[in-house]
Amino acid sequence: MANIKPSVPKGTRDFSPSEMVKRNYIFDTIKSVFRKYGYQEIQTPSMENLSTLTGKYGDEGDKLIFKMLNSGDFWADPESKKQKSADFTYTSKSLLPLISEKALRYDLTVPFARYVVMHQNEISFPFKRFQVQPVWRADRPQKGRYREFYQCDADVVGSESLLNEAEFVLIYKEALSLLGLKDFTIKINNRKILSGIAEIIGKPELIVDMTVAIDKLDKIGIEGVTKELLERGFSEQDIDQLKPVILLQGSTEDKLSALKKVLSTSTIGLKGIAEIESIIDYLKKLTACSLDELSLFFELDITLARGLNYYTGAIFEVKTNEAAMGSIGGGGRYDDLTGMFGLKGLTGAGISFGADRIYDVLEELNLFPAGTSSTTEVLITNFDEQAEQYALPIIKALRDQNIAAELYPSAAKLKKQMSYADDKHIPYVVLIGSDEMLSGKLTLKNMQLGTQELLTKEELIAKLKKA
Repeated sequence: MANIKPSVPKGTRDFSPSEMVKRNYIFDTIKSVFRKYGYQEIQTPSMENLSTLTGKYGDEGDKLIFKMLNSGDFWADPESKKQKSADFTYTSKSLLPLISEKALRYDLTVPFARYVVMHQNEISFPFKRFQVQPVWRADRPQKGRYREFYQCDADVVGSESLLNEAEFVLIYKEALSLLGLKDFTIKINNRKILSGIAEIIGKPELIVDMTVAIDKLDKIGIEGVTKELLERGFSEQDIDQLKPVILLQGSTEDKLSALKKVLSTSTIGLKGIAEIESIIDYLKKLTACSLDELSLFFELDITLARGLNYYTGAIFEVKTNEAAMGSIGGGGRYDDLTGMFGLKGLTGAGISFGADRIYDVLEELNLFPAGTSSTTEVLITNFDEQAEQYALPIIKALRDQNIAAELYPSAAKLKKQMSYADDKHIPYVVLIGSDEMLSGKLTLKNMQLGTQELLTKEELIAKLKKA
């Protein structure tokens, strides 16, 4: 049998113990903020029925869904159909529903909508849930973009209040600040404003094409957006009307004032502006800040489109200004997403943190706390059977006090045990030799400072609990 070179699929990664400590630090921080704002945790399966996911993310999103081949003889159905129908031809479009019924989830929002419909008689509305699980996208891997990555989502369904959107801004601000980020921008727009823009240029039927194109402004520039709009059915005259709007500059207040004039004949556009103003009013009251103070981390961005078909109101995107990275969060309101699954008229809104990108940013900026590099707080040495027996009650006492402690599993030389502690970034080592067993005082070594002190078991516990 030939040797197989071990590897993982492109866009996926293994995570070491030290990386998992850091990742869990991110997850736990974000979860604590979600809980603070009244959100409860759920989980959904890694795979969904393909029909559940298809058609919810636009044409470009559908292409990025990882489809799963049916188990068993997946080719039997196409062969059977071919034999029964002379007109049947093998194409990707005709074959897909015959060979694939399931797919890995693309995001957490659509599975959540499916969950709400399936469990509508078991939950109370408004229902506020959060979810921290991996998602998969058949995208081209690059820096900050993976095929398998975690999302940290918070969604509320059954509430039309724009208080939810205002609190999403605060959740982003609080969680990112707790993680050590100081310079980030929470961008907001409203799909109704974008619909109004499409309406005033006489192309309401091309709203999706317009949003997909202008959402790429940061990546391909105004020339690239212009080219794409022309390809999608917009005229030069349409684009001349669009440009001044999508290139609006100035403060959020200036942009809102300009938009009111531009969209004065669009009812839906003006409604979108009013919703943005309502969210800002909530934020002012919740933070006791002026709009100028809010502008330090919050801004209206007319080019923000988020090319997902299900958004209907406010939309969000978060970017860090401290590292070269794409968005680290996003979301918005989706008034009738559950309607796709038969439950009409149930409004929803939600946001997501890009945990993997946040990890890369914290790593680049060296923002992980020192304690996140280790999982064990103290290692107890093991020189012989007598020392091992003496250490067992001590390690029990440490663990009873929720102190993460290890006893080196077999007798070994001190150098080997110290190397083990260094490799695992264990901050403290307890040395137990004949002198310690005789005196009842244990030698505690601080691995970072290189200092040592003699302590009783009780003093050791008290010190480690404070560390």
